[in-house]
Amino acid sequence: MTTSSDIEQILEEQISPYLSLHGGAIELLDYNNETRNVHVKLTGSCAGCSASTITIKIGVENVLLSTFPDTIKSVTHEEGEVISPFY
Repeated sequence: MTTSSDIEQILEEQISPYLSLHGGAIELLDYNNETRNVHVKLTGSCAGCSASTITIKIGVENVLLSTFPDTIKSVTHEEGEVISPFY
């Protein structure tokens, strides 16, 4: 069974290093076992970046779905305060 701690660990180890290269970060807001949805928040330069949707779908979602194929179905996001988008 996947837990929020498992997801946070993957976000920290596999996703955050790439986002930090652009001055951004990611935060787990919620993991719903029933819907199998992970809800995250992009902050820093990633919030408001024109590539943020691609980052979520191609980057974050692909990593989480391949790591937890039986327990995660989708990833949704909301953006943090827009400070200075990278792109």
